[in-house]
Amino acid sequence: MTRPLDGITVVSLEHAIAAPFCTRQLADLGARVIKVERPGAGDFARAYDARVNGEASHFVWVNRSKESLTLDLKQPAALEVLQQLVAGADVLVQNLAPGAAARMGLGAEALRALHPRLIVCDISGYGGDGPYRDKKAYDLLIQSEAGFLSVTGTPDEPCKSGNSIADIAAGMHAYTGILAALLQRGRTGQGSHIDVSMLEALAEWMGYPMYYAYDGAPQPPRSAASHATIYPYGPFPAGDGGTVMLGLQNEREWRVFCEKVLLQPALAADPRFDSNARRNAGREALRDIIVETFSALSTAQVVERLDAAQIANARMNDMAGLWAHPQLRARERWRQVGSPAGEIPALLPAGRQSAFDYRMDPVPAVGEHTDAILRELGRSEAEIAALRAAHAV
Repeated sequence: MTRPLDGITVVSLEHAIAAPFCTRQLADLGARVIKVERPGAGDFARAYDARVNGEASHFVWVNRSKESLTLDLKQPAALEVLQQLVAGADVLVQNLAPGAAARMGLGAEALRALHPRLIVCDISGYGGDGPYRDKKAYDLLIQSEAGFLSVTGTPDEPCKSGNSIADIAAGMHAYTGILAALLQRGRTGQGSHIDVSMLEALAEWMGYPMYYAYDGAPQPPRSAASHATIYPYGPFPAGDGGTVMLGLQNEREWRVFCEKVLLQPALAADPRFDSNARRNAGREALRDIIVETFSALSTAQVVERLDAAQIANARMNDMAGLWAHPQLRARERWRQVGSPAGEIPALLPAGRQSAFDYRMDPVPAVGEHTDAILRELGRSEAEIAALRAAHAV
């Protein structure tokens, strides 16, 4: 079936996570994504680890369905290849160091003067201007600057997200920005420049704690895996060593929880706990009551009671549990994709589509498509050999 981005060509000067996550999602929808890498080592994320049959976990996650072209952009011959490629592209994505693309003549203003229909998306830590423009920005640093660490962790110690949340946020906003730009170009015939920063993307995701601390009010406290302001809402141990997450949202659920889960209906009217504000203030005493009840039950029994009472809950899964999650299996969310290390499992993009199938093609080896792309650009075998001899590709 025809995919939404069939026929769209994306050239990406990308590394690490933010830009590759953006462009992989464009590839999921059918776009041709040409990933420009350094000759030899390629994207440095290829060397982060070797956990997937020798391939890096970060890399296989965000780089399927792409073509890999190696170019040494410090060489004029390689830069000429890239400029020829961009001339026929719909979208250019880059997350190089601040100013690096412009120094190569690949800044948005220069490119769009030559190619008015081109969409240029720059992804950076802090954006294309402002006093922080040239600061180095890694995921953990942006988590800190965006205040994420101030609300995440225990009262005694902040904790980072277990995944690259700032990179993911920037990649998602770049992806949706490019989709919007393609729609706009369809109406106006004109491309556009998208300037996405990791700080602004994660700041958007921090909207709730920012507004909670509006006008100088105290911000939500760090409360480990529990909700900062609603209780009981978080992890509780069962008698067999497992952990169950549960969440109560209103007073009706609190009464049902006391009656059907704790089997203590009178507790619902206890003046220490008869509103969320009081339960939140008295969370230590209430936690002791809940843990005492759960200590006589297995994890499965706790979940059974919570389900019967229609109280929201979840087991605390680990990665092995996620790989084997019965809901993902039941909804047939897994596919096999190729990689330099052979076939590996991959999740389909979130969201079923009735109109088309997502593209699920291999993760490329470094420079796997270089010769084919050069031939497509009209380069002869002798010219390709000369580029290789000069280590330009």
